[in-house]
Amino acid sequence: MAGVLAAAVLFPVVGGLGLASNRAADTVDQTSGELTKAELPLVSTVLDMNGQPIAYLYDQYRIPVPSDQISDTMKAAIIAIEDKRFFEHKGVDWQGIARAAAKAGVDGGASQGASTLTQQYVKNYLAFVVGKGSEEAYEKATEVTLGRKISEARIATQLEQKMSKDEILTAYLNVVPFGNQTYGVGAAARAYFDTTPAELTVPQAAMLAGLVNEPSRLNPGADVDAAIKRRNTVIDKMRENGAFGADPQVADEKADEYKAADIGVVPDLKLLPNGCVGAGDGPIYGFFCRYLIDYLERAGLPLEEVLRGGYTITTTMDPVATRAAKDSAMAQVPKTQPGISNAMAVVQPGADKHRVRALAANRDFGNNAEAGQSAYSIPAEVTKFGAGSIYKVFTAASALERGVTGIDRQVDVPKTYTSSVYKDGNKGYTVKNDGEYGGKMTLTDALAKSPNTAFIILEERAGLNNVVDMAHRLGLRESMQGVNEEGIPLKADGSNGPSQGDVYKRDNSGSFTLGAGPTSVLELANVAATIMSGGKWCPPTPVEKIVDRNGQPVQLDEAPCEQAVEPGVANALATGMSADTKGGGTAAQAAGNAGWTRPMIGKTGTTEHHMSVAFMGATPQYAGAVMTYADGSTPQAICPGSPPYLCGRVNSGGVYGGQVAAPTWFNAMNVIHQGKPVEPLPQVEQRYR
Repeated sequence: MAGVLAAAVLFPVVGGLGLASNRAADTVDQTSGELTKAELPLVSTVLDMNGQPIAYLYDQYRIPVPSDQISDTMKAAIIAIEDKRFFEHKGVDWQGIARAAAKAGVDGGASQGASTLTQQYVKNYLAFVVGKGSEEAYEKATEVTLGRKISEARIATQLEQKMSKDEILTAYLNVVPFGNQTYGVGAAARAYFDTTPAELTVPQAAMLAGLVNEPSRLNPGADVDAAIKRRNTVIDKMRENGAFGADPQVADEKADEYKAADIGVVPDLKLLPNGCVGAGDGPIYGFFCRYLIDYLERAGLPLEEVLRGGYTITTTMDPVATRAAKDSAMAQVPKTQPGISNAMAVVQPGADKHRVRALAANRDFGNNAEAGQSAYSIPAEVTKFGAGSIYKVFTAASALERGVTGIDRQVDVPKTYTSSVYKDGNKGYTVKNDGEYGGKMTLTDALAKSPNTAFIILEERAGLNNVVDMAHRLGLRESMQGVNEEGIPLKADGSNGPSQGDVYKRDNSGSFTLGAGPTSVLELANVAATIMSGGKWCPPTPVEKIVDRNGQPVQLDEAPCEQAVEPGVANALATGMSADTKGGGTAAQAAGNAGWTRPMIGKTGTTEHHMSVAFMGATPQYAGAVMTYADGSTPQAICPGSPPYLCGRVNSGGVYGGQVAAPTWFNAMNVIHQGKPVEPLPQVEQRYR
């Protein structure tokens, strides 16, 4: 029987007769070739801007180690229990194969029987490397059939011709699972004993060697008695195999001493945190991590590849800025406050890159809503709520670009205004101001005091389509073209469209400038960064650099920077937005309470029914935005208080952007700007005055 099986295994290799045999030989050769250069699934590490880990992302926790970093004790233990004739055979235990064949039934079934370490390496490689550890792949790689045994034996025989015994043993020890999501002896030594494979003692090595048979059942965390019993069996096999010397008495004494040792597993297994709630301060850093994963997916590096690729991803995240944003957001709205999110994003302006420095919220990142956690990317995703009067910035920018007005020129500010361009049903669209103003004021004052009528008139003169396009150009890319009017991401087939921006254009909705539509906090921050970068838009990137497992740089498919508006328009807009923190500006009180003195741009926003408020601002060094909105299943108005609270549906008495969002921005930015020089706003060309 063994002879027949040997012929079946070797025929495609040595026979070379017939097309089917050649194809089989090619398949075996290709598979065995892959095993010799195996690229194992590895952990990807995410670092902050200072090089400190903030998350680990992986499918299989593995720390590959070369042969010279694995103790002889570990090698002896695995050989003793799994394949004591490892150094004698050529990859296949023919007697074991014969026994498996003898037990085969008419349906082709067979017991597994006597797999060598080489065969086990093949099986584990196919299951956990090629098959990525899926249940289907594992079942296929371990199915109890004669056909599978023959295929495995063919590959093992070929493999022994290409790799040395030590190479095979090392490869096996780097692939095999040891339970608790640990793969390979490097991760196992760390997880169970907080040590390295080179420093494993006999009892430790024996326990790990015993685990590979049934990692779930023999795990010391699941059944310590079973783990000790199995460990002691391995020690006995090591003694039988001569691991403790040739003197029987000395060998017995050593074996007894090793078997008497405590299990020795560390109380808390040293498992590597996995996912966005991982290393560092996951509940705080998780929002940035989540955005990073989504960004990489869009830029051509999908999560599946990250989880196996062993990448080192250096991000743009500033831990100081992130902590400051988190603390400030929670100071205004506690994380457990029902129904209210307070989110902040910070982006660094630049002509060649807009680095995302912080994404934070009053909520923690996680899945326990009762503990004030959220797994949504609150600061980065498009919320279903608007940023209010911040959208007046897009009207002002479009008016400046088209020569409709200048920052020092007077604009009309009637108490009420009925538009003949925009309609409300069959009637003209009528707006009124929330406050008393004179009949005229400069555009700079209008941006600071935010009268509604002035911007409806400017929107008419600049053209609604131009204003909507301006919002997209300056940075609301996803908010305008990636979601529909309800803030739901557009499907690839467009079946749930059109986009929010296209709806405003289609319906000729003059209310656009009042900012009621779904908006992303991060994109608002990037709008401010675009203005402070001389009108240069860049994608808000969380990535500084990426290297692969071999230290080679990885290029992403990131959108290129583009000149969204001429520098003159951007610089004029910056100065035009500089009065919101002064005098009668809507953010003046918040700036004063925070002791803010730096030159900056700013704009508050409040939606009609006070379900969301916002603040967008920037200095030459940092741009940021804050949105406070009702995030519950039944949104209500937010009323001011300590802390703010939901208050049903109100038309007055609700919270304003200058009360919650602006204080969050100023208190965080005070910390973020510590030690930074005071820089002036850009100069304005006379034609935009």
